[in-house]
Amino acid sequence: MAAGAKIGLRVSPCTRHALTAFAGFLLGVFVSLTSVGAGAAGIAAIRQLYPSLAIVRLVGSDIAHGVPLTLLAGSGHWLLGDVQWKLLTLLLIGSIPGIIFASRLAHRIPEAILRRVLGLLLLPAAAAMLFF
Repeated sequence: MAAGAKIGLRVSPCTRHALTAFAGFLLGVFVSLTSVGAGAAGIAAIRQLYPSLAIVRLVGSDIAHGVPLTLLAGSGHWLLGDVQWKLLTLLLIGSIPGIIFASRLAHRIPEAILRRVLGLLLLPAAAAMLFF
């Protein structure tokens, strides 16, 4: 079965690679302009391009992509004076333990449940961006 056969996306590996690079370009733009992209839009894009990969692998790849992407975008905003350091510190204090907990938990959650949880988490994020 081709990598995109589950959802009808039938493209050559060369085209898939080009689309992946283009998605990376768009994510770089979105993250730098809005801070949205590395997670929400990124996982949606790579899920469409690589539907046969397990969700935990897609999430891991998206996070591994998002870290340097966000670091570069954040560095640009830091150089421009746009970083609120107290807010950043408080977010990191909560996020780091959450990352450790969820990373260990992700491999124990069945694929179907993880996929549904991911979808449910993305719905309110999309609604908030559209309506608030």
